[in-house]
Amino acid sequence: MNKVRKIPMRTCIVTREKLPKSELIRIVKTPNGEVVVDLTSKLNGRGAYLKKDNLVFQKAKMSKVLNRHLETDVPDIIFEELEKLN
Repeated sequence: MNKVRKIPMRTCIVTREKLPKSELIRIVKTPNGEVVVDLTSKLNGRGAYLKKDNLVFQKAKMSKVLNRHLETDVPDIIFEELEKLN
């Protein structure tokens, strides 16, 4: 009997879409207060997910939604990193 693996679903904080984890990028505020792009999805800290889409990244930057979710100021370099990834 084949075991059906459950696909982990997460919600994009900009579009509010529930998507498979693989279609999202995680941004983390580490315990020491640093904000990083988490490509492994395993870093410790408070995480927020964004859909892999440049329009979503721009909306997140304009609306400062990441600042609210991570409870800190997100530096512009994070958004530059995201745009390079896509």
